[in-house]
Amino acid sequence: MEQPQTSLFKEIISWIVPFVLALAAALLLKNYVIINADVPTGSMENTIMPGDRLIGFRLAYRNSSPERGDVVIFHYPDNEEELYVKRIVGLPGETIDIWDGKIYINGQSGPLAEDYLKEEWTVATGYYHFEVPEGAYLMLGDNRNDSWDARYWANTYVYEEKILGKALVIYWPFRDMGVID
Repeated sequence: MEQPQTSLFKEIISWIVPFVLALAAALLLKNYVIINADVPTGSMENTIMPGDRLIGFRLAYRNSSPERGDVVIFHYPDNEEELYVKRIVGLPGETIDIWDGKIYINGQSGPLAEDYLKEEWTVATGYYHFEVPEGAYLMLGDNRNDSWDARYWANTYVYEEKILGKALVIYWPFRDMGVID
């Protein structure tokens, strides 16, 4: 008579253990490996469209530093409860000047090449002057004509510890699915 109870117990455990392991693996992935984000506005058009959902890689900068041109997910410096997605334009210690819709780094004579911009930059084109502190980055949207970015923030720079991950893949909607450049 003991046999049926033991079999029932084993059957229940055989269902619970895989469920608990899958849940633990999902939580570990979500909290330590990937980050999920969405872009509700047109600030990153045409790289990321309004309503796109994306996955970022939290470990991207574990053994290296963020680079100019990376699209990153970070805590918005004026309200850290909000996540923002923008492109890194200025690196730690750099001087960034913006005028006439062009970005000049450390006084270089030629502007930064930005083939990812949605359209000609005509709104809030400068003059802006930024001196990026050590350990911080200057972030701008790809749609400069319609982007709430470092040009307008009270806390202009994003410090490296506030960067949550590098944006890698758009997964929703399916029509926009693909790798982020």
